Amino acid sequence: MDTSIALILIQDGITNGAIYALLAIALVLVFAVTRTIFIPQGEFVTFGALTLAGFVSGKTPGTATLLVAAGVIAWLMDLAVAVRFRNFRPLLRSTIGFVVVPVLFYFVARYAAGHGLPLAVNVLLTLALVVPFGPILYRIAYQPVAEASVLVLLIVSVGVHLAMTGLGLIFFGAEGSRTPAFAEGSLEIGSTTISAQSMVVVGTSLALIVALYLFFEFTLYGKALRATAVNRRGARLMGISTVMSGRITFAVAALIGCFSGMLVAPITTIYYDSGFLIGLKGFVAAIIGGLGSYPIAAAGAILVGLLEAFSSFWASAYKEVIVFTLIIPVLLIRSLTSKHIEEEE
Repeated sequence: MDTSIALILIQDGITNGAIYALLAIALVLVFAVTRTIFIPQGEFVTFGALTLAGFVSGKTPGTATLLVAAGVIAWLMDLAVAVRFRNFRPLLRSTIGFVVVPVLFYFVARYAAGHGLPLAVNVLLTLALVVPFGPILYRIAYQPVAEASVLVLLIVSVGVHLAMTGLGLIFFGAEGSRTPAFAEGSLEIGSTTISAQSMVVVGTSLALIVALYLFFEFTLYGKALRATAVNRRGARLMGISTVMSGRITFAVAALIGCFSGMLVAPITTIYYDSGFLIGLKGFVAAIIGGLGSYPIAAAGAILVGLLEAFSSFWASAYKEVIVFTLIIPVLLIRSLTSKHIEEEE
């Protein structure tokens, strides 16, 4: 291996690591606020990439229909609760969020699919279809068992992952898709060539991380999520709704996953089940951060990306094995150095 090859591998590692960093941050956020190990995070990557690919190809993405169907299910669940407790006041907000907005986005998506809109508009439409699916998913699968143990929430996550993978096959099909690059060309720095797409990926990831920092540091909702992450019971006693916190958290996770999918779609072909491996690498980075530290998780993501890039050069057939083996010493070290605390009943 010479210097030029090493620099190319480092560039690929940092580019992939930027994607994994976003996913790791989303996983840490969801676990901190809801105590959920969010295995389906990778499915939002898939949905984001394939939804954008659908718009680019002039087809109405299956996400539009899925969003309406899931919204109706969530609304029916809220209706059942309203009838049971004879309190119909929250049903108006539920109707707007779970029925009106998804139906509106469905018709917008159908209109936009056949008009060859610019890529930037398609990106916004993709966000409009995928991000609302986060709170809807929380309402359907996680809100009814929000106070259950971490093990129960993990089992629910496994079920949701399998369900979303199957739905991805139904609504997107088995064929893979790619999207056009967000930027063409390259930048020459000495003997190193940096592609414009890599710069877009890294730059967008950094911008999104900064935006998340500003959201958690300076907005009321961000501070509410931080309070819920520190102490759920204390946040509830201070008037912070854990239901609201959960829905916002899942919306942010869907936003991050969708962005990650759109960034990775021009780099590699995405299939309906591609999100699992991508999300699992983000999970390895989150484990390095102990599912609690955002900076360490982001640094771990860069390490995972570099390890994957160099493994693909030295032993491409075993690169996945090498990356996932990294989790064993990390878990061993954390098991020996961390204090074990019994979960509150």
